Amino acid sequence: MLTDSAYSIHEQGWTTREDLGAAGLFSDGGHAHSVAELYERHHHVLWEESFHKYCVAGFLRELDTILRSERFRDFPQERLDFLIGELRRRGNSNGTINRKLSALSKLLKKARQMGEVHSLPEIRRLKERAGRIRFLDYDEEARLFSSIRVRSETYANLSLFLVDTGARLGEAIGARWNDIEEGRVTFWLTKSGRSRTVPLTHRAQRALQAQRGRAIGPFIDVKQYQFRIAWHQAKAEVGLGRDADVVPHVLRHTCASRLVRGGVDIRRVQTWLGHQTLQMTMRYAHLATHDLDACLSVLEER
Repeated sequence: MLTDSAYSIHEQGWTTREDLGAAGLFSDGGHAHSVAELYERHHHVLWEESFHKYCVAGFLRELDTILRSERFRDFPQERLDFLIGELRRRGNSNGTINRKLSALSKLLKKARQMGEVHSLPEIRRLKERAGRIRFLDYDEEARLFSSIRVRSETYANLSLFLVDTGARLGEAIGARWNDIEEGRVTFWLTKSGRSRTVPLTHRAQRALQAQRGRAIGPFIDVKQYQFRIAWHQAKAEVGLGRDADVVPHVLRHTCASRLVRGGVDIRRVQTWLGHQTLQMTMRYAHLATHDLDACLSVLEER
């Protein structure tokens, strides 16, 4: 089982190669390890504590399950091909498979460096198609949020906060009260590892004010899986149950689409969302339809 436990070498007094080996922190390659075991050994070195690390742990947990926690000293191409095939069978897109294999590649390279794995497969990035970006219109938002509010005021306030800030779910849940001041919120635990600060709409501020009774942070007590259960119940109730793209992350897409359609410069949208590259934000550029209005005069009949 993968956990986020960490090791402190100096606190435990492990200073020699033998000490590290006895503690399970050093391998001479004499023992085989599973994906889960390799993660336990190296996660504290490879990934900083962040929402990204939370996702990585989930990815590697899934891969370990597919491999039935098999221990290995070599990772042949056939094993990689089996993983890709099984992920596709489970409905994963190429983009999702790429993210999972990226985490695996990083872990295996570290294991080889430590002498725990002797040979690695060639992990090539799969071609990703530009998929359809789903976002909510104002009517869908109103119906969905109303249904969520019946189930939980906190979940409804969280949904409002998400759609007006464009935050990822983990970022919003991790926000503390001291991260919120003067009408702005700073997200520290982000996917990119870089903090960002965005201004709050009046609606988002009212949602936060309604959570003032909560200690530490407005949504700190929210469990993601419980929120997702309520979300899916609500979306089914309002007739969106068959739309697989209407997941909590759709609120981030909705925020981005509203910014672009409202005429906000694409680079400012990049900064708002915290994208590392402009290419990631350019997925929304086609929504800036007003930029093409000037072309009409050329095409109109004279």
